[in-house]
Amino acid sequence: MNAGVYLHIPFCRSRCSYCDFATGMFESATAERYVAAICSEIRGWREVDQPASVDTIYFGGGTPSLLSVGQIERILSTAKDHFVMIESPEITLEINPGDGGVDADSRRETMRAWRRLGITRASFGAQTFDDRELKLLGRTHDANDVRQTFSYLRDAGFDNINFDLIAGLPGQTMEGWKRNLDEAVKLRPEHLSLYLLDVHEGTPLADQINRGMRLKPDDDLAAEMYATIIDTVCAAGYEHYEISNFCRPGFESRHNTKYWAGSPYYGFGNSAHSYDGARRRWANERDAAKYVELISRGDSPVVEHAMLSEEETRSEAIFLGLRLMRGVDLSEHRERFGRDLSTENNVELKRLIEAGLIEFDNQRLKLTSRGALLSNEVFATLA
Repeated sequence: MNAGVYLHIPFCRSRCSYCDFATGMFESATAERYVAAICSEIRGWREVDQPASVDTIYFGGGTPSLLSVGQIERILSTAKDHFVMIESPEITLEINPGDGGVDADSRRETMRAWRRLGITRASFGAQTFDDRELKLLGRTHDANDVRQTFSYLRDAGFDNINFDLIAGLPGQTMEGWKRNLDEAVKLRPEHLSLYLLDVHEGTPLADQINRGMRLKPDDDLAAEMYATIIDTVCAAGYEHYEISNFCRPGFESRHNTKYWAGSPYYGFGNSAHSYDGARRRWANERDAAKYVELISRGDSPVVEHAMLSEEETRSEAIFLGLRLMRGVDLSEHRERFGRDLSTENNVELKRLIEAGLIEFDNQRLKLTSRGALLSNEVFATLA
């Protein structure tokens, strides 16, 4: 089974109001030390016995595109040197609209340089095409930056592009959300990640809502928006393959699908998580400065280890597998765990089926569209 490599780049130009990721402000000197540290971590990595075959690499963050082309090349080359790379890997770079240079010419050249490095997929956080909403979120770009960035990426030769959009923002209307979807579909990216806003305690947005400065998200409206996502995007020819992800045929995120399918993935950088594809999970130090310090001392950055039990592994296989709209293959589950999902938990299964949240279809247990919206309730019942 081929693995994926995740490379965490924790730097941002500004802190988004809804973000609870392990990120910090970009500084050139700090970024250079961090790049040296992550390359050192990759070179010293020995977490599995056999050379690992890899077919996806994912630069996430944060904003990896804040690094120079040379820094991205150093990290990518180090990863390719250390792992056995399968032919035609998917290599994703997360970017922000407007990144890549101070003017149009430099942005175009930077994107062409990314493509020459072997980056095959670009993913960027549009979040919304409404400038007022972008300011509310603390974003540094405007809607026109989204359109320009998409155009520059296409001109640079990128034929696999993802947009992130967020529904259910405070004060967002159904009409406004439909305009977002219409704009996105009109541009025809290969992939769309369409999320309902999740307000995390401790973020500026949560504080603003708690203090009455922003409207509390309307759950009923968010449910309507989710239904509109499915209707609009699928009618435009996209496949709904995961709870929040849609793609044109053949353009699923190969890397992210590894998380849901239980494939191995190896994370590098602060806060990065890893899984050996069987039982073992581990995670790096969350704080970027502490991570760099550990690497500079020659110490391991891994601060968490977990060995999953058989029951924990089975539970994860259910709720991660159900995130994919194709669902859980009952025969594969029975062969792996010796348990029959179609006969276990009869009372709970019956309740979920009657509620219209799950269904059995051709030897698969699957979420319905309504079940995808209320997936946490399903997972809590079955896992």
